[in-house]
Amino acid sequence: MARRTLFRLVLTVAVLALLVGRHWLRPERDAAAPAASTQGAAIVPRSGERGFTLGSLAFAPCELAERGSAATTAAFCAPLRVPEDWDRPDGRRIDLHLALIRSDAPAAARDLAVLLAGGPGQAATEVYPRAAAGFAPLLRKRNLILLDQRGTGGSHPLRCREDLEGETQAAPDLDAIRAATTRCLAEVSKDADPAQYTTTATVRDLEALRQALGAPQFDLVGVSYGTRVAQQYLAAHPDGVRSVVLDSPVPNELVLGAEFASNLDAALKAQFAACTSTPACAHAFGDPYASLYRLRDELAAQPQQVAARHPRTYAAERKPLGAYGLAGLVRLFAYSPEMSALLPLVVDRALKGDFAPLVGQSELIEDEVSDIAGSGLQLSVICAEDADLLAERPQDANLLLGDLLVRVLRAQCAIWPHGTRPSGFHAPVASDAPVLILSGELDPVTPPRYGERILSGLPNGRQLVLAGQGHSVMARGCVPKLVARFVDTLDAARLDAGCIADLGPTPAFIDFNGASP
Repeated sequence: MARRTLFRLVLTVAVLALLVGRHWLRPERDAAAPAASTQGAAIVPRSGERGFTLGSLAFAPCELAERGSAATTAAFCAPLRVPEDWDRPDGRRIDLHLALIRSDAPAAARDLAVLLAGGPGQAATEVYPRAAAGFAPLLRKRNLILLDQRGTGGSHPLRCREDLEGETQAAPDLDAIRAATTRCLAEVSKDADPAQYTTTATVRDLEALRQALGAPQFDLVGVSYGTRVAQQYLAAHPDGVRSVVLDSPVPNELVLGAEFASNLDAALKAQFAACTSTPACAHAFGDPYASLYRLRDELAAQPQQVAARHPRTYAAERKPLGAYGLAGLVRLFAYSPEMSALLPLVVDRALKGDFAPLVGQSELIEDEVSDIAGSGLQLSVICAEDADLLAERPQDANLLLGDLLVRVLRAQCAIWPHGTRPSGFHAPVASDAPVLILSGELDPVTPPRYGERILSGLPNGRQLVLAGQGHSVMARGCVPKLVARFVDTLDAARLDAGCIADLGPTPAFIDFNGASP
């Protein structure tokens, strides 16, 4: 791929969260007895206006835009201003973008559901319109809070231009990446101190929001990197948490970026094993795992200029594709079972000289993560919280991703300002709070063993592993209903989750008409 795509790959080093699933559950009524909550203020309508007051915040009608669509989602927004540096409250203040989605109930519970988006770099108000149907069961009884994390969306974003262009080299050009990082830093430093945009600062923002709302308890719903925020908030403010849902979780102990290469390789082996165990797929493609590595080696020796048409605009394009671009594309393909089902086919076509299907599909995937590309927040988070703990992993050198991410992160964080990491930041979470963990069996980023590790410190926790699924599973099948029932009852142990057995892997495509009958 072009250096632009390489830049997306290396800057998007944290846990990318393709939060949106394609199979939404229609809202269903369930008879689970709710666990009552009496904390927090009630919504008070403002006389003669369409808005309302909650705590000390005045909400007014607003619309949340959906990227790539003219459709909007109705919401209520309120201003929220916080110190950029919480240790210098008299210094610069920043405005955070806050929205509330009203419950369907005439009198909603006073505890509030809170979406913590992934990335780092995704904004809750931008993610929600694509994921709204997955939250429908929760909204039957609860209001939903959407707060763009500082540095994202409408919350003083640390946005950089994507200005790395040109041909992909046989190896990543660290000098070019350092130069791009320096330019990005100069750009965002005009009106921000990047050292203040960390998970810890976000936790303080969340608590300030809770107090402004009248001190309700939160029902946290964290996705991917958002699960780190949820665990850190739970440790800092346990009294503010009523329940926690961790979708595709990141253990506190994990150093972001350290295991990306090995996790991807393990997921690919498992995904391709389903093909080799199916006669029609094995006959069509042989060993897709071996084929992928053969393609990687061929592109390393001879990068290609690929002629393809954009899948949405049908505009003719020419794009360079090399080994590192391939690694980034395959990683994004592996996030969802529908996309990973195409991998044996597009790899086989590429080996036969037809790269257009691989590159064409990449355009659609890149659209899904375009809200993260160019976000300096990722560097603010990782350079403060993880970079000094990253170590070379010789065992990863020959894997598809290799040691690229570790080397790039260390180069970038030698330039980017570092915020502070509190002592105990990487300590395992320990809490009596009710916690439901959701994991995809074939997740290439946060595999189920991460959920198992987190669960060891949660006596009132439970993990559900969804067979055949990838990263971010809350919107799959019956899971939205299960999440709502768990938040109602606060009883993960007794949650009847038998319906997830209906989920399974997506069969590999034999051709572009689909899988073998």
